Amino acid sequence: MKSNLLYSVLATLLITAFYSCGGSGDLSEVNVYSHRHYPVDQEIFKNFSNLTGIKVNVVSASADELITKLELEGNRSPADLLITVDAGRLEKAKAAGLLQKVNSITLSDRIPPRFRDPENFWFAFTYRARAIAYAPDRVDAEEVSTYEDLASPLLKNRVVMRSSEHTYNQSLMASLLAHWGPEKSAEWCEALAENFSRSPRGNDRDQLKAIAAGQGDVTICNTYYVAKLAESPIKEEREVVDKIKIIFPNQEDRGAHINISGVGLTKHAPNKENAISLMEYLISSEVQEKFSVENHEYPVIDGVKRSSYLEEWGSFKIDSLPLGKLGEYNDEAVRIIDQCGWR
Repeated sequence: MKSNLLYSVLATLLITAFYSCGGSGDLSEVNVYSHRHYPVDQEIFKNFSNLTGIKVNVVSASADELITKLELEGNRSPADLLITVDAGRLEKAKAAGLLQKVNSITLSDRIPPRFRDPENFWFAFTYRARAIAYAPDRVDAEEVSTYEDLASPLLKNRVVMRSSEHTYNQSLMASLLAHWGPEKSAEWCEALAENFSRSPRGNDRDQLKAIAAGQGDVTICNTYYVAKLAESPIKEEREVVDKIKIIFPNQEDRGAHINISGVGLTKHAPNKENAISLMEYLISSEVQEKFSVENHEYPVIDGVKRSSYLEEWGSFKIDSLPLGKLGEYNDEAVRIIDQCGWR
């Protein structure tokens, strides 16, 4: 904790000193292309602006749309940073030559290797697990302890799921493909689709609501959606959480699949120094705590206060697959999904 506090204080002092002394580059703004849509991000950007005097301009869209936008804009792009909710998309941007390496001692020292690109093209600032949620009154936890279990005949007409077109499910499929190879992955996907109680629709929260309503018994969801429902101002949404439980899959073997929210410096960033300062700010202790406490995301640095829900769920074994593999296997994962009937 003392180490984290020291890093936080030093980072603040360095940022303040740099801008009060008139460092190089445009001190007025930083332009962010972001796939994230959370109110906490706007609070963090506002706090950064108050600290440094740098205005944060945000363009919001899906990661694929933002990557296409960067490709079309080329060296005329105003973007300084690309933020996505998927390591696979950051890897895709890297492979397309849309990002540049960042030499930052702060980022390299603070972020564990598993949460950053080995060549420093992108960096995670939070992560979340893709957990299994189930109805405890209708499902035995031992029946759904792995992702493999979701393809079991025991769950025929009992699984609800969001569309396979979403990044979250594509990257889960990519991780399974990396572990299993194409044949086993295709077999699993086909069996999973046969277990659907309805055609895929809605977001993760909708799947949890469907379980509570008895429209299905099992789903896969990001952990923070459970916490967000528990804190909802709507009584009916809070009651959903009383009817479900979550489990971190594959704890006896490879571990649970995770994905990240991460950031990369664009190749033609016009405000490079400002952008790197914002990247470093995102992994300061106070901001990491804010992501966790207010948005129920897991911080990428140790010793940070976590939300009560994360503490309640406890620690879990994380799949050690390098996150860059999610991008490497994405195209093949999408092909398998399209052929197996998961729409």
